[in-house]
Amino acid sequence: MASTNDLKNGMVLKLDGGQLWSVVEFQHVKPGKGPAFVRTKLKHVLSGKVVDKTFNAGTKVETATIDRRDMQFSYMDGEYFVFMDMTTFDQLMVDKKAVGDAANFLIEGFTASVAQHEGEVLYVELPAAVELKIEHTDPGVQGDRSTGGTKPATLETGYEIQVPLFVTTGETVKVDTRTSDYLGRKSN
Repeated sequence: MASTNDLKNGMVLKLDGGQLWSVVEFQHVKPGKGPAFVRTKLKHVLSGKVVDKTFNAGTKVETATIDRRDMQFSYMDGEYFVFMDMTTFDQLMVDKKAVGDAANFLIEGFTASVAQHEGEVLYVELPAAVELKIEHTDPGVQGDRSTGGTKPATLETGYEIQVPLFVTTGETVKVDTRTSDYLGRKSN
Protein backbone atom coordinates (compact mmCIF):
# COMPACT_ATOMS: atom_id res chain seq x y z
CA MET A 1 0.00 0.00 0.00
CA ALA A 2 1.08 3.53 -0.72
CA SER A 3 -0.39 6.97 -0.36
CA THR A 4 -1.43 9.03 -3.38
CA ASN A 5 1.11 11.59 -2.10
CA ASP A 6 3.89 9.07 -2.92
CA LEU A 7 2.95 8.50 -6.58
CA LYS A 8 5.73 8.44 -9.17
CA ASN A 9 5.70 8.05 -12.96
CA GLY A 10 5.97 4.37 -13.92
CA MET A 11 4.55 3.14 -10.59
CA VAL A 12 2.01 0.34 -11.06
CA LEU A 13 -1.23 0.43 -9.06
CA LYS A 14 -3.76 -2.34 -8.44
CA LEU A 15 -7.22 -0.81 -8.87
CA ASP A 16 -10.79 -1.87 -9.70
CA GLY A 17 -10.57 -5.44 -8.45
CA GLY A 18 -6.95 -6.22 -9.21
CA GLN A 19 -6.48 -4.54 -12.58
CA LEU A 20 -2.96 -3.20 -13.13
CA TRP A 21 -2.58 0.48 -14.07
CA SER A 22 0.71 2.29 -14.67
CA VAL A 23 1.03 5.97 -13.67
CA VAL A 24 1.82 8.02 -16.79
CA GLU A 25 1.40 11.47 -15.24
CA PHE A 26 0.31 12.84 -11.90
CA GLN A 27 -0.30 16.29 -10.48
CA HIS A 28 -0.93 17.38 -6.90
CA VAL A 29 -3.63 20.07 -6.79
CA LYS A 30 -4.32 22.28 -3.77
CA PRO A 31 -7.32 24.47 -4.61
CA GLY A 32 -8.06 27.61 -2.62
CA LYS A 33 -11.22 26.00 -1.26
CA GLY A 34 -11.75 22.36 -0.44
CA PRO A 35 -9.38 19.46 0.13
CA ALA A 36 -6.27 18.75 -1.91
CA PHE A 37 -6.41 16.04 -4.57
CA VAL A 38 -4.17 14.19 -7.00
CA ARG A 39 -5.03 14.19 -10.72
CA THR A 40 -3.51 11.22 -12.58
CA LYS A 41 -3.30 9.79 -16.08
CA LEU A 42 -3.21 5.99 -15.85
CA LYS A 43 -2.41 3.42 -18.55
CA HIS A 44 -3.84 -0.10 -18.32
CA VAL A 45 -0.83 -2.44 -18.30
CA LEU A 46 -2.38 -5.11 -20.54
CA SER A 47 -4.69 -3.22 -22.92
CA GLY A 48 -2.78 0.08 -23.16
CA LYS A 49 -6.01 2.06 -22.55
CA VAL A 50 -5.32 5.48 -20.96
CA VAL A 51 -7.75 7.06 -18.49
CA ASP A 52 -7.79 10.11 -16.22
CA LYS A 53 -8.50 9.41 -12.55
CA THR A 54 -8.65 11.74 -9.56
CA PHE A 55 -7.83 10.68 -5.99
CA ASN A 56 -8.22 12.61 -2.73
CA ALA A 57 -4.81 13.56 -1.35
CA GLY A 58 -3.49 11.00 1.12
CA THR A 59 -5.77 8.19 -0.09
CA LYS A 60 -4.25 4.73 0.26
CA VAL A 61 -3.78 2.85 -3.02
CA GLU A 62 -2.53 -0.69 -3.52
CA THR A 63 0.71 -0.94 -5.47
CA ALA A 64 1.82 -3.89 -7.57
CA THR A 65 5.36 -5.11 -7.99
CA ILE A 66 6.28 -5.58 -11.63
CA ASP A 67 9.46 -7.54 -12.24
CA ARG A 68 11.11 -6.34 -15.45
CA ARG A 69 14.07 -8.35 -16.70
CA ASP A 70 16.16 -8.17 -19.82
CA MET A 71 15.94 -11.55 -21.50
CA GLN A 72 17.26 -12.91 -24.77
CA PHE A 73 14.85 -14.40 -27.31
CA SER A 74 16.02 -17.95 -28.04
CA TYR A 75 13.49 -19.68 -30.31
CA MET A 76 9.84 -20.41 -31.10
CA ASP A 77 8.23 -23.51 -29.61
CA GLY A 78 4.83 -23.86 -31.29
CA GLU A 79 2.72 -20.91 -30.11
CA TYR A 80 5.27 -19.93 -27.44
CA PHE A 81 8.29 -17.65 -27.54
CA VAL A 82 11.18 -18.98 -25.45
CA PHE A 83 13.27 -16.33 -23.65
CA MET A 84 16.41 -16.93 -21.61
CA ASP A 85 17.42 -14.97 -18.52
CA MET A 86 21.04 -13.99 -19.21
CA THR A 87 22.06 -14.06 -15.53
CA THR A 88 20.45 -17.32 -14.36
CA PHE A 89 20.13 -18.99 -17.80
CA ASP A 90 16.57 -20.01 -16.87
CA GLN A 91 14.20 -20.35 -19.82
CA LEU A 92 10.77 -18.75 -19.84
CA MET A 93 7.98 -19.70 -22.26
CA VAL A 94 5.87 -16.67 -23.18
CA ASP A 95 2.46 -16.91 -24.86
CA LYS A 96 2.07 -15.20 -28.24
CA LYS A 97 -0.64 -12.91 -26.75
CA ALA A 98 1.78 -11.51 -24.13
CA VAL A 99 4.44 -10.86 -26.79
CA GLY A 100 1.95 -8.89 -28.92
CA ASP A 101 3.31 -6.67 -31.69
CA ALA A 102 6.89 -7.22 -30.52
CA ALA A 103 6.67 -10.56 -32.40
CA ASN A 104 6.96 -8.63 -35.66
CA PHE A 105 10.53 -7.59 -34.80
CA LEU A 106 11.90 -10.54 -32.79
CA ILE A 107 14.75 -12.64 -34.14
CA GLU A 108 16.96 -15.09 -32.27
CA GLY A 109 19.46 -13.34 -30.04
CA PHE A 110 17.48 -10.10 -29.60
CA THR A 111 17.24 -8.79 -26.04
CA ALA A 112 13.82 -7.71 -24.81
CA SER A 113 12.42 -6.52 -21.48
CA VAL A 114 9.97 -9.10 -20.08
CA ALA A 115 7.56 -7.78 -17.43
CA GLN A 116 6.05 -10.20 -14.92
CA HIS A 117 3.61 -9.86 -12.03
CA GLU A 118 3.28 -12.75 -9.57
CA GLY A 119 4.81 -15.16 -12.08
CA GLU A 120 2.50 -14.16 -14.94
CA VAL A 121 4.05 -12.51 -18.00
CA LEU A 122 2.28 -9.22 -18.69
CA TYR A 123 4.10 -7.98 -21.78
CA VAL A 124 7.34 -8.00 -23.74
CA GLU A 125 8.95 -4.68 -24.60
CA LEU A 126 11.60 -4.16 -27.27
CA PRO A 127 14.01 -1.24 -27.62
CA ALA A 128 12.50 1.75 -29.50
CA ALA A 129 14.45 0.84 -32.66
CA VAL A 130 15.90 -2.42 -33.96
CA GLU A 131 18.09 -3.28 -36.95
CA LEU A 132 16.71 -5.97 -39.26
CA LYS A 133 17.67 -7.29 -42.67
CA ILE A 134 15.40 -6.80 -45.71
CA GLU A 135 14.51 -10.31 -46.88
CA HIS A 136 12.75 -9.18 -50.06
CA THR A 137 11.69 -5.99 -51.80
CA ASP A 138 11.06 -5.20 -55.44
CA PRO A 139 13.60 -2.88 -57.10
CA GLY A 140 12.62 0.77 -57.30
CA VAL A 141 11.68 1.98 -60.77
CA GLN A 142 14.11 4.46 -62.38
CA GLY A 143 12.51 7.90 -62.42
CA ASP A 144 10.36 7.25 -59.34
CA ARG A 145 13.14 8.33 -56.98
CA SER A 146 12.30 12.03 -57.08
CA THR A 147 8.75 11.46 -55.83
CA GLY A 148 9.90 10.29 -52.39
CA GLY A 149 7.59 7.30 -52.67
CA THR A 150 7.73 4.08 -50.70
CA LYS A 151 7.42 0.39 -51.48
CA PRO A 152 6.67 -2.70 -49.39
CA ALA A 153 9.61 -4.67 -48.00
CA THR A 154 9.56 -7.96 -46.10
CA LEU A 155 11.85 -8.11 -43.05
CA GLU A 156 13.76 -11.23 -41.97
CA THR A 157 10.99 -11.82 -39.39
CA GLY A 158 8.41 -12.06 -42.18
CA TYR A 159 6.79 -8.73 -41.24
CA GLU A 160 6.16 -6.19 -44.01
CA ILE A 161 6.97 -2.46 -43.69
CA GLN A 162 7.14 0.46 -46.10
CA VAL A 163 10.63 1.62 -47.16
CA PRO A 164 11.95 4.29 -49.57
CA LEU A 165 12.42 3.23 -53.20
CA PHE A 166 16.25 3.17 -52.97
CA VAL A 167 16.35 0.39 -50.35
CA THR A 168 17.34 -3.00 -51.79
CA THR A 169 17.01 -6.66 -50.77
CA GLY A 170 19.75 -7.74 -48.33
CA GLU A 171 20.24 -4.31 -46.73
CA THR A 172 19.96 -3.87 -42.98
CA VAL A 173 17.58 -1.11 -41.89
CA LYS A 174 16.53 0.51 -38.62
CA VAL A 175 12.84 0.10 -37.77
CA ASP A 176 10.78 1.85 -35.06
CA THR A 177 9.23 -0.99 -33.00
CA ARG A 178 6.34 1.19 -31.81
CA THR A 179 5.11 2.48 -35.19
CA SER A 180 6.72 0.04 -37.72
CA ASP A 181 8.27 3.05 -39.49
CA TYR A 182 11.51 2.87 -41.49
CA LEU A 183 14.12 5.00 -39.69
CA GLY A 184 17.10 4.63 -42.02
CA ARG A 185 19.81 2.30 -43.16
CA LYS A 186 22.19 0.65 -40.73
CA SER A 187 25.19 2.90 -40.15
CA ASN A 188 28.47 1.08 -40.77
